[in-house]
Amino acid sequence: MAKRQTAVESVVVAVANTADFLVIGGGIIGICVAAELKRRHPDCAVTLIEKEATCGEHASGRNSGVLHAGFYYTADSLKAKFTRQGNAELTDFCRDRSLPLNACGKLVVAQNETELRLLDELLRRGRANGVTLEEVDEQAAREIEPRAITLERALYSPTTSSVDPVAVLRAMEQEARRLGVAIHCDAAFLDQRDDVIKTTIGDFQAGYVVNAAGLYADAVAGKFGFSRDYRILPFKGLYLYSNEPAGALRTNIYPVPDLRNPFLGVHFTITVDGHAKIGPTAIPAFWREQYGGGKRFRLSELSEILLRQFVLLFSARFGFVRLAVEELRKYSRARMVLLASKMARDVTPDQYRRWGKPGIRAQLLNVRTRQLEMDFVFEGDRRSFHVLNAVSPGFTCCLPFSRFVCDTISAKLN
Repeated sequence: MAKRQTAVESVVVAVANTADFLVIGGGIIGICVAAELKRRHPDCAVTLIEKEATCGEHASGRNSGVLHAGFYYTADSLKAKFTRQGNAELTDFCRDRSLPLNACGKLVVAQNETELRLLDELLRRGRANGVTLEEVDEQAAREIEPRAITLERALYSPTTSSVDPVAVLRAMEQEARRLGVAIHCDAAFLDQRDDVIKTTIGDFQAGYVVNAAGLYADAVAGKFGFSRDYRILPFKGLYLYSNEPAGALRTNIYPVPDLRNPFLGVHFTITVDGHAKIGPTAIPAFWREQYGGGKRFRLSELSEILLRQFVLLFSARFGFVRLAVEELRKYSRARMVLLASKMARDVTPDQYRRWGKPGIRAQLLNVRTRQLEMDFVFEGDRRSFHVLNAVSPGFTCCLPFSRFVCDTISAKLN
């Protein structure tokens, strides 16, 4: 008996780092969840670990910067609720801290009769979600954006805006640190055993673990016995930047999306400084961090993802073959410009020559149903909570979603 007590004591001593709450992942979701946990539990030790040298190196720092309004999603979805709330809260957050904000709005334009019927569905969803959304005719659309092309009518979202995603993330990180969250960078999660979390900076004794690891959320969750039916399927997003002067386009211009898929199609985004870019692509990636060339290549990921994609070619219920072929064509600058030119006048390849920094979308796939998950997905118990799917508009949703995560954790602990 004495020997057993000594062994237990030696394990506790060996684990020098302790945390009541340990958050894995320093993107916008992880930072906001850590800050919210600290607000609710000021006497608890809240620690965040991030595998990169700085927070936000992946999706959060490569985000389009669009604050979405929330009219794409069905009213019963979490995205509908959190996007509307998040848009208002992040707008106030930026204004209160004098962060760059471009309240440029968004036009959704139609190209054929089928898309006109889908505009009606988007309008219905927007009203059901309590989102300010205006139906405008062609003339009114041109008054909003003189270069816009639409058939008969369009939808205008006045609350859609653009921000600097890195500036927002840095302000969120500063707020978390001010509250007392301990943030450790260059600290990668390795494994967990008997409530001890193993990382590259040593072991942590954690009372509760929150997994917000983005591209690796499924892998981390697997270490805790979760994500049995889910795997991350990465898609590469690229934008082409315009060389036209700021203000050449006034507002974001989007096509009517295919509501069966979580991607919005090639569109015009107005950046926070008033310049235009077109994109993004949603090109299937072959490993999780395939930003360019062979950097961050992992053979095990290549094998796993290629096998998954091969299976989807023959069995996916969301038209994976069609999606993959169309997206791969967007590696062509001419193809991207052609798609964009259907939505705005005087768009030429000479205006769009520079590709921006690529991003990788951590899209969750249900391997049992072979469908892409369209809403937030999470799993957890009394020991850990795992954010498995927080794709676009996860950035917009970060503040209300972080409160929802903490509410859910509190319910599991009580």
